[in-house]
Amino acid sequence: MSERIRVLLVDDQQLVRTGFRMILADETDIEVVGEAKDGSQAIDLVARLDPDVVVMDIRMPIMDGIEATRRIVGEQAVRSRILILTTFDADEYVVEALRAGASGFVLKDVPPDDFAAAIRTIAAGDALLAPSVTRQLLDRFRDRLPGPEGDQDARLLELTDRELEVLKLVARGLSNREIADRLVLAEPTVKTHVSHMLLKLDLRDRAQAVVLAYEAGLVRPGAPEA
Repeated sequence: MSERIRVLLVDDQQLVRTGFRMILADETDIEVVGEAKDGSQAIDLVARLDPDVVVMDIRMPIMDGIEATRRIVGEQAVRSRILILTTFDADEYVVEALRAGASGFVLKDVPPDDFAAAIRTIAAGDALLAPSVTRQLLDRFRDRLPGPEGDQDARLLELTDRELEVLKLVARGLSNREIADRLVLAEPTVKTHVSHMLLKLDLRDRAQAVVLAYEAGLVRPGAPEA
């Protein structure tokens, strides 16, 4: 990542893009490098501008934010991370965006300071939202989730018993510190297990780990947290 966080704003409403650009203009460590009005244009600009973070609306004409996210994340040469914009926190399409590879989401009426903090979080390589929040979304819209797929099962077989245990606890919304306490391990050891788990599963962050755990049946929708 460059010294300043390079951001691409994607929304079909110019007023929304202008508002976010004005908010970020006061942040010395964040630079808006471009704007797009639909997903197709966003894909072209990501290839040209190489932003660190793409702030992506979900509902847009021509190509929506879910498909654009899927294509951007699917490009191996692209390192940009996706922050989804939505109008309400129970948006069923947020689940689809997370499955497509987004690293988190914020509401369009997010306070300015929180918006800038969200971009910094995503740029640092972290998932924006707590896995427990992701789990609540998945519980609510579990009927949209597919069953386990063969390639997912194959990837899970690459995990050690400890890494699989860590994945299940991540999917339940536990932090590294909480996992360390649960497994009686040092926190740096847990961090290493999480990193190895994400690498073996080819996942960008913990949010995607929660989704995969649901799809693979490691976490049952609506089940109480252990």
